[in-house]
Amino acid sequence: MIASDGRRERKKAQTRTRIQEAALDLFVSQGYRETTIAQIAARADVATRTVTLHFPAKDDLLFADDPFTPESLEARIRRRKPETTLDAVRDWMHAIMRELDERDRDSGVDPTHLWQRRALRADLLMADDDLRGRARAGYRDLELPIAAGIGEDLGLPADGLLPRLAAVTVVTGLREIYVTREGRARPAASELSGLVDEVLAYARAGLTAAAKPA
Repeated sequence: MIASDGRRERKKAQTRTRIQEAALDLFVSQGYRETTIAQIAARADVATRTVTLHFPAKDDLLFADDPFTPESLEARIRRRKPETTLDAVRDWMHAIMRELDERDRDSGVDPTHLWQRRALRADLLMADDDLRGRARAGYRDLELPIAAGIGEDLGLPADGLLPRLAAVTVVTGLREIYVTREGRARPAASELSGLVDEVLAYARAGLTAAAKPA
């Protein structure tokens, strides 16, 4: 019974991945708004209802199953001490990137595939007003725990200017990794991790400078 349940879950996960891959291919080749659910189902070789069962809304095809969740970030920041919040964010990013690379290698998938697909996804999100709005709401969910952690580190309120500004800088910088020339030239997580460190170094320098007396 347990083995059967495991096979069922693996098959379900494989179907979700196949649908998302088909959707991204079509969104890139013919446009997000121009692509229909029926076309996605045909490309993924599943019934149209299968697509909507897994992804009730069309934009869920781009936003569901993101590995960088606000919940995991918040949990990592909560257990950070004696580290700083920026140290915790760095460890969180690197740990998830390593896990994703290891998962792909174990599955026989090219580890660069995921990061190339995330760059394509980033282009789609930035090109569409509605998608960009939903993405921005998700970025805010990441900014809030970072601002709260930085505020606690500095003895400032989480909604103070400095914690909020630093949090926005971090999340914006991490987002921009996927769309910069440097990010596109480094498709493996092991290489993208250097860009993560650059973003956090920039935010750290800003905090240090702002904390100095005038």
